[in-house]
Amino acid sequence: MPFSKNKEQQLLIFQDKIGYKFNNPDLVIEALTHSSYANETKLKKHPYNERLEFLGDSVLSLIISDYIFNKYNHLPEGELTKVRANVVCEASLASVAKNICIGDFMMLGKGEELSGGRKRASILADAFEALIGAIYIDGGLTLVRKFVLDNLLDSIELASSGDLFKDYKTYLQELLQSKTTEKISYRVINELGPDHDKTFEVEVCLGGQKLGEGRGKSKKEAEQNAAQEAIIKVRN
Repeated sequence: MPFSKNKEQQLLIFQDKIGYKFNNPDLVIEALTHSSYANETKLKKHPYNERLEFLGDSVLSLIISDYIFNKYNHLPEGELTKVRANVVCEASLASVAKNICIGDFMMLGKGEELSGGRKRASILADAFEALIGAIYIDGGLTLVRKFVLDNLLDSIELASSGDLFKDYKTYLQELLQSKTTEKISYRVINELGPDHDKTFEVEVCLGGQKLGEGRGKSKKEAEQNAAQEAIIKVRN
């Protein structure tokens, strides 16, 4: 749900969803504002989330580094680096962002909206980092550390065992192999826009059961986004 109506109510819903109440609501609005929204609405002074993303990226790296350094004291530097890289990669962060429904609350330009920006991995991962930056400014290191670990402990455990995202389609395949012998299939269900600027909609099914749906500017991107949605459903 974008912020076009009942902005204050939507802010409260989102903060309840993430388990953190902002002292300064402007920070959460900034974290959820994509540059396309500011550019399209010609609000040159309207802050968007790229600066918060820059800060959040560093805060996230520090928190994850500190946690895995102390948790996995048997791992050498090279292995710790791999674990951290897998936890903070775009696929991992986008999956967590989708779990807390960041995409539903973001302010996007119309172009991004129509091209499936609310489900695009890069946008979701950047917004999650921006949210980390916002919480750090608003509440300090202790509270942002709690938020990060509450949301990423599963990813850390998977990464430490070498089982975190290679890519969504591969990960979904591996996730389901231990559960069923049914085959996974991907199908284009819609094509939007002119030939030079198409958006594809793809669904992923297990047998005859639909597991997820995704959009993208290519069939490959749409399949990855569909697999991402399916992973969240299967893991939950």
